[in-house]
Amino acid sequence: MVSLVGISGSLRKGSYNTALLRAAVSLMPEGATLDAQTIHGIPLYDGDLEAQSGIPAAVSALKDKVAAADGLIIVTPEYNNSLPGPLKNAIDWMTRPSADIARVFGDRPVAVLGASPGNFGTILSQDAWLPVLRTLKARAWFGGRLMVPHAGAVFDASGTLVDDKIRERLAEFLAGFVAFIEETKSGA
Repeated sequence: MVSLVGISGSLRKGSYNTALLRAAVSLMPEGATLDAQTIHGIPLYDGDLEAQSGIPAAVSALKDKVAAADGLIIVTPEYNNSLPGPLKNAIDWMTRPSADIARVFGDRPVAVLGASPGNFGTILSQDAWLPVLRTLKARAWFGGRLMVPHAGAVFDASGTLVDDKIRERLAEFLAGFVAFIEETKSGA
């Protein structure tokens, strides 16, 4: 059994990326699970707050879920041709204290995908995550890419994935990432 945690990098109620994560939960291959998580409740990182109050409960819970999983899926929006501040802030909190980086991210398989109303479907945001993942010594999966452009036509008003081609591509992406993790676990 492969267990994954997925994090949507958007706070918006009608987020295409949260909708994409929900769709991914329902399309997981047999023998794998995906636990969809949120970054709601994570404050802006402030070293003084950390020194005074420690790690916020929402951060600790998310860190523990990621550390217990076989892999992490980051579903990233793209803001101003780069990664979104709220999601980067959550990842920054998850690296505190720095001694936890190896437990949470070290050698952890990570896949990145995203949806956007624009033409390019988060390609620049996905690329911007690579140096961050490298710094955290995570194992970024390069076996597939999924960028969902024109997301307004891919999801209906309730956030349900209605595009069959994207559904198929998402299922293939998930199966590829799970296979990568299984190969890694078996030492292949």
